[in-house]
Amino acid sequence: MTQPTKARLILSDGKVFNGLSLGKTGATIGEVVFNTAMTGYQEILTDPSYHFQIITMTYPQIGNYGVNPTDFESRRIYASGFVIREYSPVVSNWQADRSLNDYLTHYDIVGISDLDTRALTRHIRDRGAQMGMITTEDTPLEALLARIQESPGMVGRDIVREVTAAQPYDWPLEPSEASGKPLPHRVAVYDYGIKFSILRILHGLGCTLRVFPAHTPAEEILAWEPDGIFLSNGPGDPEPVEKSVAAVRKLLGKKPIFGICLGIQILGLALGGRTSKLKFGHHGANHPVKHLPTGKVEITSQNHGFVVDIDSLPKEDVKITHINLNDGTLEGFKHKSLRAFAVQYHPESAPGPHDSHYLFKQFIEDMK
Repeated sequence: MTQPTKARLILSDGKVFNGLSLGKTGATIGEVVFNTAMTGYQEILTDPSYHFQIITMTYPQIGNYGVNPTDFESRRIYASGFVIREYSPVVSNWQADRSLNDYLTHYDIVGISDLDTRALTRHIRDRGAQMGMITTEDTPLEALLARIQESPGMVGRDIVREVTAAQPYDWPLEPSEASGKPLPHRVAVYDYGIKFSILRILHGLGCTLRVFPAHTPAEEILAWEPDGIFLSNGPGDPEPVEKSVAAVRKLLGKKPIFGICLGIQILGLALGGRTSKLKFGHHGANHPVKHLPTGKVEITSQNHGFVVDIDSLPKEDVKITHINLNDGTLEGFKHKSLRAFAVQYHPESAPGPHDSHYLFKQFIEDMK
């Protein structure tokens, strides 16, 4: 019987976790974060918002339902690496067509299993998200630490340009999935790292969709004559995405705008706000958010490492609509006089609960 390959997860502060290789052998570097979702690893791995991040799943057993042909959020895996406690080699789901290990190997993703993810999660909570490496190499620790510390971090980098579309395209991608009849709303989608589930929901609500690259000028968006503009999710630090911020600033007041995740940060910057990096981010499908106008609490799906500073937005123009009940950070706002609103979390909830689907319908109403 072949012995499993040993692997190490090395953090930039020198902490080392030993485990077994999962997926491709080799080495990968990224920002190490943890996700508290119990299911949905296929959607999480293919979410472009996780570009350049090594994802730790806090739920202990991963892989038991394999990978299926439909639950992708993009065309490939965007996560830099994958960390789990226990890998299930047995796949038990009627839709699955491959195992998680085969899927990671196919996309050359280096992963690690059989390590103490509880200890790792507590370390990240105490010390903060940080750069790290998964490796199967026997290279001395000092040399690997030097490679990690020489790698660029998240802050100050425009990594949206690495995930955005190269040119505009229409959704659905397959002509056979199109409605075959005119739809009532035209929506221009800024692709900062768009998830397929968002496009599916908007299309299902009667929207003709054209997806534009992140740095598309405002004039090109308006030339398409949309009824509304959607600002998508995406990875990394919003402040270096300067062309997108400038474009949204020009679009304010011209058409209804709805932003989520990175989209709220781009909109916040366009309105004169500031953003900052969270200690370990919000990643998971069980984050409580309070809707201030009604007092209702939504359980939300989240994935972001940066946030709009709640006190930086102009109070005369912006009304705060949602706050995070775990740490009090900003989760949503709307403009008082313009048709523009945004939330920090993921209302498409893939994976996650569907408490927040009403926001898409609110956007539809704004376009009427």
